[in-house]
This record gives sequence, structure tokens and C-alpha cells, in this order.
Amino acid sequence: MQTFELVMIDSTKELRCKNITLFHGSDRSGQFGIMARHQTFMTSLLLGLCWFFTIDDPLPTYVALSGGILHFSRNILSIVTPHFFVDKDMQKISIDLEQELKMEEQQRKEMRERAKNLEKEMLKRMWEMQKEAPK
Repeated sequence: MQTFELVMIDSTKELRCKNITLFHGSDRSGQFGIMARHQTFMTSLLLGLCWFFTIDDPLPTYVALSGGILHFSRNILSIVTPHFFVDKDMQKISIDLEQELKMEEQQRKEMRERAKNLEKEMLKRMWEMQKEAPK
């Protein structure tokens, strides 16, 4: 059976897997599968679960990812995503992805609050400067 290589990259890590026989993912058009020697292909992945099989393991390996770009060319499947988790246990990686997304949302909320406070302080300072300016 023919195989291909899978390369996944996120903001903190890179994972390379060889001997992949089938990758299954989904994009806006639906679900799809990629096997070795697939023609060149590129798509935008949705947030969720993908999975792949290797030649030496009949059970799937699951990948939870927060969207991303998939590119297949020259028998190498590359995925670039903000975050991914790989595990044989689908429940575990689903929980990991959910926790990561919640943490990111909290960080965005805190950043918005800091930006709002900075804007208030700047307006306050500009108002004070305008009052102090000679007329």
C-alpha cells in the first residue's frame, strides 16, 4: 500500500508523521479523504476533528484543530493551524481543544478590556491637557 507524509504546524509545535494511508477532514464543502498520490489540493479546514490512519495501525489517530489551511502536494500533506491536538482518544483531544479555545477567548476579552482602559486614560489625559493649555 502506498503512503504519504503528514506535517502539522501550529504556533508552538510541529509534528511529522510518515506512513499515512488515509487522511479524513472537512471543509465548507463537506467531508473529504486524501490518499497517497492524490492530485495537488488545497483547502481551508473547519474547526473540529480530523483523523488519519497509518500503515501499521488499524485504529485512527484523531486530530482536533481550530481551523487551518491544508495543502497536499508531492505526497506531503501539510496543515497549518493556530492549534492542534493529536491523540488516539477522541474525547481527550476534544476536551483539550475546548479548553484551549476558552483560554484564548478569555485572553481576547482581557485584551479588549485593557484596550478600552487605555483609550479612557488617553481621552482623560487629552482632556486634562486641553484644560491646561493657555488660551
